[in-house]
Amino acid sequence: MLGKLDQNQVEEVLHSQIIGRIGCHADGITYVVPISYAYDGAFIYGHSRQGMKLNIMRDNPRVCFQVDIIRNMAMWDSVIVMGVFEELTSREDRKKALRVLNGRMTPLITSQTLKITPDWPFDGDAEPDKIKGVLFRIRPQEKTGRYENTL
Repeated sequence: MLGKLDQNQVEEVLHSQIIGRIGCHADGITYVVPISYAYDGAFIYGHSRQGMKLNIMRDNPRVCFQVDIIRNMAMWDSVIVMGVFEELTSREDRKKALRVLNGRMTPLITSQTLKITPDWPFDGDAEPDKIKGVLFRIRPQEKTGRYENTL
């Protein structure tokens, strides 16, 4: 059976995962890339090094964010968030982003890109100015979800 997720189910998917994909578009270039993220119920937070993704989102802050839970080919949930990229520059916003990112559940085996810095995890009171890279959030404007469960 195919169907639509209700808003509570959409929220569950967003809260339960740590890898999503950002879709962005500017100047005739469409770019989709996976990121590690944290969701606090209001914003999707991320961290990135300088590169194509940030350049495109700075040019056109309207983004699409997608998250899946794939149990098998016949059982999956997929959520799409249409939103606006916001680069975090104020000390207060950066500190909040670090708290949310640091507070997410992560697997025991992790990767270099899942870590915010080589020293991560760090104290939740870490100074945001000492974290290299760009902290950002996506402000959701619309959230939808679909599922398949044919077992």
